[in-house]
This record gives sequence, structure tokens and C-alpha cells, in this order.
Amino acid sequence: MNGTLRREPVALLVGLLGLVTTALLTLVDRDLPEGGDVGVVSVFALMIVLGEWFRLSAPGFRGSAPIATAAAFGLALTTEVPAGHFVGYGAAFVVAVTAVAMVIATATRVLAGREVSLVETTGRFVATAVVTVVYRNVYLGQSPGTEAPSDALPPWQRAALMLGISVLALVADTLFTSVLRALSATANLRRTFVEEVRSSFAMSMAVAVTGVLIALAAPPMGIASVPLFLMPLVLTLFAFRRYVSIRATYLQSVRTLSRLTDVAGYTPAGHSERVAALSVRVGRELGLSERELLDLEYAALLHDIGQVALVEPIPGGATVLAAPADQRRIEADTVAIVRETGVFDGAARILEHQTTPYRQVRELGEEIPLTSRIVKVVNAYEDLTAGARSARAREAAVERIYLGLGYEYDPRVVDALLTSIGNGSAQA
Repeated sequence: MNGTLRREPVALLVGLLGLVTTALLTLVDRDLPEGGDVGVVSVFALMIVLGEWFRLSAPGFRGSAPIATAAAFGLALTTEVPAGHFVGYGAAFVVAVTAVAMVIATATRVLAGREVSLVETTGRFVATAVVTVVYRNVYLGQSPGTEAPSDALPPWQRAALMLGISVLALVADTLFTSVLRALSATANLRRTFVEEVRSSFAMSMAVAVTGVLIALAAPPMGIASVPLFLMPLVLTLFAFRRYVSIRATYLQSVRTLSRLTDVAGYTPAGHSERVAALSVRVGRELGLSERELLDLEYAALLHDIGQVALVEPIPGGATVLAAPADQRRIEADTVAIVRETGVFDGAARILEHQTTPYRQVRELGEEIPLTSRIVKVVNAYEDLTAGARSARAREAAVERIYLGLGYEYDPRVVDALLTSIGNGSAQA
């Protein structure tokens, strides 16, 4: 699969400004390392580049580069190497090295055709800048062009302080990416932030602890502490990739199951896959988290599986044209089949309300998941277009949906649908 560079202009602007600013500060303040520190900096920079190349990304999880982030934190927190030598570079140089390493890795991924998220990359850059400035400038009071002063705290207190600063930086990273995603999708910032924290908490703590361990082990062990303490994250990387491979096989199994209605002649060929693809686009437009998007994709793929219990197929498989009682019966059969698998609870909860009219939210205050409302709107659109891509078919389908706006369909979801099919047309 060819990769893409996501269009995220705010993140790109922040990243470029950070790179230029730190480079200028480094040159103006002559904040350069001494000869003995060049090897230390080179190893950290190499680990950052490699970590950005081998980043973690999978449906349902927040993209991250744990090896790169831990190495960057280690570079920021390391102030002493063996023989009591205090490093001669300061905060601006640390941030500049991190920025250059990230730019090199990002450019390499783009040239290699791999997907790159500038929001996630810039968030990691922001986290490194926070660690560097808070620890070196605020706490240690290091002046530009001078060696990092010694830390008078006992080792355990210094470790706790470093860990606290690292956690603060990771929170800044999460908040930064949450703000950008909430702005781009007009989503709720608090909800987006909570979902980001929930999906990245375990890995973030591992990254923070690793960065601190590297810095604490550098005085007695030297640069050998970098590969030594990064090794657990490398092993985690291999385990995660194995997990992603299993999930890909799992998703393929779901796709195969979703084609059952196509093969049996209950729905047009490719209907469920079209509903799933468009539902995910609408979900992204509405700012759903990666985990919610994964459940939404599963639900959309399986939303018509209950039709196999019908004695006679619905003409064209268009459930939107069926009587409300028939729609509810198909919904109940679908949920029963999905729950029978025992592994699709998230999808089953979405499918329980896929035929519920939106007016029950507006008038009765019923709790209907946003994902259920998305499946309802997108399925109606696909049923009414019958897979046709002509402008006339799309306009006719949208017109029919507008007749039920606010009664059957959530207006916010319909707006997101219009944006999504508009973007899809532009990219086609």
C-alpha cells in the first residue's frame, strides 16, 4: 500500500518554525557540543531517525514512535557521561538535533512511499522541547554555551523529577494533537483528549521510564545505556507488528463474512464494503478516535448480515425502503448473529441502534451512539444510490435523506456525509 503525507498545514507550520527557531538559537548562542560529545549526540540522533522510521501505527491505536521519543527524552535528560564529564551542549542544540533527525526520518518515509502523520510527528517534537526546556533551562538553569550543571538531588528524587517532567511532556504531546484533531474535525476537545490518553497511556509510560533510565545510566555506563534500555521497546515493536498482522487477518475474516449477503443475493455486490469505507470517512470527519473507527468499520461491514434470515430478499437489498417493522427484525437478527461470535461486542452495541430514528434523541433524550447514527445515514445513502457514482444519483439520494433530516437522520452526520462524498469525488 502506497503511503501518503497527510495534509496537516498547522502541524507542518509548527514543525518548520520549531526547526528554524532552534537552529537559529543554536548558531547565535554557539550552543554546540564539544568533541567528546559528538559521539553521544550521534548515537541519540541515529536512534531518533530509526525510531521514527519504525513507528507504530494500527487501526484502533494512536500512532507513536516509542523508540524515537525515548531516545529524544534520553538526549534531553542526559547531562553527564563517564569520568564525571558534563556534556557541553544545551537546550537549543538538543531540540535542533531532534528536529533535524525527525525531518530526515519523515522525508525518508515519504520518499519510500510510507504514510506519515505530521500531527503525530510534530506532537513528539513538542514533547521533546518541553522536556528539554523544563529540565535544562528551568530546573538546572543551564545557560547557552555552558556545560550542564550537576544535579544535587539524591538519585531517587532526581529519577522521580525526570519521570514527572517526561509525563508532563507526553501530556503536552497528547493535548497538542488533540487540539489539532478537534479543530480539523470540529469535534469535542475534551472527548478527543480523553480518547487520545486512553489509547496511548501504556506506551507513553514505557517511553517516559525508558528515557529516564537512559539518563540515569549514562554517567556509569556511557553511550551503551542507549541501546541497552531501548532494547525492550525494540522487542515491543516486534510484538506489536505481530499483533497488527493478526488484526489484519481478523479484519479480512470480517470482510469475508460480510460478503455472505452479496453471495446469497440479498445485497448488491460490494455494498457492505462501500458502507464501511464511507462510514470510516464520515467518522474521521466527526473526530472519532481510532478505536471507535475500528468498531465502526466492523459494524458497517456486518450491518446487513441479518438479511440471511429473510425468506425472500428485499428488492435490491435496500433496507432503507423496507417497512420499519422489517428493518427492526433485520436489525435484531443482525445483532443476534454478531453477538453469537462472542468477539464483536463493540460492533453489536453500534448495530443495536442502526435503525433507531434520530428524533428519539432529540425528542425523548434516548442515548444513541454517534457511530450508530453514522451507519444509519451512510447505509441509507448507499441503498438510495445503489452503488451508482453519477452526480444525478448522489443528488437524488441526498434529497431523499434531507426529507428525513432531524427526524430519521442526525443533521450533523448528514453534513459530515456531504463533506466526505465531496472529498471523495475530488480525490477520484
